[in-house]
Amino acid sequence: MKSAILLSLLIASSVPAAEVFEAALGRETELPKGKEADGILGDFVLRSDKVEAVISQNSPNRKANMSTFYGEDGVTPGCLYDISLRGTNNDQLVIYAPCGHGPVSYVKMVETKEPGSAAVESVTTAAKNGGVFKRNEYRVKDGVQGIFITSTLRNETDKPQKSFTKSDFTRFESTGTTTDGIFWTDAINPAHKCGYAVSTLNLTGIEKLEDTLDLKPGQEVVISRFFAVGNSPAQAVGEFRAVKGDKLGTVNGLVIDGSKKGITTAKILVADGEKSIPAYPDDDGKFSIKLPQGSAELQVEDLGRMQSKLPMTVGEGAELNPKVILPDAARIRFDITDESGKPIPCKAHFAPLDQDASKLDLGPKHRAHGCVDQYMSENGQFTQQLPPGKYRVVVVRGPEYSHLEKEVTVEDGKESVFKGTLKRLVDTKGWISADFHNHSTPSGDNVCDTDGRLINIAAENLEFTPTTEHNRFYDWEPTIKALGLEAHIKTVKGIELTGSRQHVNAFPFEPEPLKQNGGAPDWNDDPRITVLTLRRWQTERADRWIQFNHPDLSNMFIDRDSDGIEDGGFVGVGSMIDGAESQNGAGTDILADAPFRLSRPAGSLAMKVSAVREFVWRQLLNQGLRVTAVGVADAHSVYGNGVGCWRCYLPSSTDEPAKIDWAELSPHAKAGHLVLSTGPFLEVTTQNGKIAGDDDRSTGGIDLKVRVQCTDWMDIDRVQVLVNSRPDPKLNFTRATHPQMFKDGVIKFDEKIHVPLQHDAHLIVVAIDEDGDEKIGYGTSDYAKIRPCAYNNPIYVDADGHGFTPNGDTLGFELPTGGLKVDAAKEKLMKAGLLKDGPQPAAPTPAAPPAAEPKKKKKK
Repeated sequence: MKSAILLSLLIASSVPAAEVFEAALGRETELPKGKEADGILGDFVLRSDKVEAVISQNSPNRKANMSTFYGEDGVTPGCLYDISLRGTNNDQLVIYAPCGHGPVSYVKMVETKEPGSAAVESVTTAAKNGGVFKRNEYRVKDGVQGIFITSTLRNETDKPQKSFTKSDFTRFESTGTTTDGIFWTDAINPAHKCGYAVSTLNLTGIEKLEDTLDLKPGQEVVISRFFAVGNSPAQAVGEFRAVKGDKLGTVNGLVIDGSKKGITTAKILVADGEKSIPAYPDDDGKFSIKLPQGSAELQVEDLGRMQSKLPMTVGEGAELNPKVILPDAARIRFDITDESGKPIPCKAHFAPLDQDASKLDLGPKHRAHGCVDQYMSENGQFTQQLPPGKYRVVVVRGPEYSHLEKEVTVEDGKESVFKGTLKRLVDTKGWISADFHNHSTPSGDNVCDTDGRLINIAAENLEFTPTTEHNRFYDWEPTIKALGLEAHIKTVKGIELTGSRQHVNAFPFEPEPLKQNGGAPDWNDDPRITVLTLRRWQTERADRWIQFNHPDLSNMFIDRDSDGIEDGGFVGVGSMIDGAESQNGAGTDILADAPFRLSRPAGSLAMKVSAVREFVWRQLLNQGLRVTAVGVADAHSVYGNGVGCWRCYLPSSTDEPAKIDWAELSPHAKAGHLVLSTGPFLEVTTQNGKIAGDDDRSTGGIDLKVRVQCTDWMDIDRVQVLVNSRPDPKLNFTRATHPQMFKDGVIKFDEKIHVPLQHDAHLIVVAIDEDGDEKIGYGTSDYAKIRPCAYNNPIYVDADGHGFTPNGDTLGFELPTGGLKVDAAKEKLMKAGLLKDGPQPAAPTPAAPPAAEPKKKKKK
């Protein structure tokens, strides 16, 4: 008897119980984890036997996911940052801020009299909140799969006051509302199997909840909500209804194939409201949801299999145990290797060929393993389920490798095999490919899986990619290792410091775990302060790289207050940075004829003026601003805005990514030894062995050795030399005018070009396929429209022996200032002969003589 009592006591003591504690004094290791986990030292951990959550502390500049909201009111203390089922480490929440976010007076633990419960409160006093007292209490209870949130709003003035009740709930893309008003969300990547559901339980002081309340003097309103969490949205909705007291039954189902193996990729849809709510089976095919009593029908589906429907009658308190056996999936198994027979990262995209085929949906654009109509693999060994039918399947691995293309018929319940070898066609020995600017979910402004980003990088064969998440020091290296990609990707720890004006990339740094922003500094509106701060943070380093991201070159270097008058921009900042992005995204405008363009956005009647960054960069080069051009993707998703559209090639002593050393690469980057490319591999060398970014000396002219290689799915048809940023018509070589200079193999162009020079000049060589695209590489992605294009950073040639002197040419246009209106832009384009009756520029023509200099202000 005594032993039985002792055993029961031991079992009881081992069961997790509700508690709250501050993540400090060693217990910070207990912070829950997950895709969106953001707990740091000093936050509050609130947990029961069912769930665990993080409530943010009231510390200076505490922010959700480091950059979810910007500005002075972007701070988010006292909010729900993380919540997941106990022990799953599967947080998918960026933030839930009941009645909105902003500064608070204090956040602290609350003693509760209710057994098996724990709570934290966040209070904003009336004095700090425009006369309205605001309190949010977060409470967990053992046995309950979620968190109770009670918001109290009280007008403590003698006048009416407005108060906002709308909550910040971010960031999700698959959401819905049930017929009884429960708002639910699914994880961005359904494979993570997490769902949330939230709604109101009770209201006191008002009859109906509006986004904005007009509170009378002394009026108090209490809003009681419940925030449920589950392994799917359907499970979370059921947990909310259970707390509300609805009459429910439980469905404990099983989804298996003919061999009794659980189908973990299946989806169970529950019809409710305008949108069915998904539930997901576990690794064994089991799922559990609570449904209202009455008739119901579940639809069970899995890509490439016949659907199954489960009609049922749910009784109050009853348990149903349906079992669904689905047929084998129609699928393609891939076995992709390199020439040595080793598995290789790659990307496959699928085009349905049957006339009545539906548009493919393999998953959200933010993941690698099934994104829209593509699949990106870290090792070339994968299987993709597909609806039966005929497909064109293309497998690629960036612009240095060959491609594989086949028509494959996928039959019901059968597996097709796609086996092939991707060959390295382009010889880039002595150079590595790099992209200095990309993001994943820690950035806050996007929700791309971090492993998805890195698989995307490997599949596009980018070899050096610094970690540049928004507003936090971070490190991709652990994820690279977890994916087994050390032989394919090298990273260094860095940041993109972001605010309302100029964004700045910088690396290397060392993240400080469990600190706000990973120990990074704050952004400043004056880019010189931001740059100087980054230059000196964690001590100065010779290899610290600092670049302007997607810069407004006019604002930075010409017109700092954008009032239309030249003032020199932020004087001196050009000498403080190492580089600036001339290419960010899918444009290829290096040969543009003007510093701006006119366009009419889709759905708009009004035209707008847009800067052409490449042209402005060319203008500034002639003013003596030696800013190294950088080409990046700035990727925020995997499909669409993924990596690969632009990259840089820079010299390296090793061609093995695992051996790349940024300390060795850094001097090359700082010297401007960068060649920008959407795919073609361009080499430009002077007769004296000088390359991009170098200074050279030659009298009367100089010889350029120009070599361009392309893989088997792209081409070039023009090589143009820019002399002091102007396209020289005598140095314009095309397949049509100079067919003997162009080839059809991997080497597209390999010629010595003599450039006559009477004066100092900087030289840029552009290789481009003017009417080309990259559909084979990118399929249906917007990047498919990009033209193969590459160009080098300028080579500066001293023609008279007195050192290089810029010529000051503004290329037929005034240096662009801010605030240019459509009518003024039209007039300038017409004057240059680039516009007649419409917004589209005419064919390139020689630039007009320089216009009158604009009025100048005193430099600041």
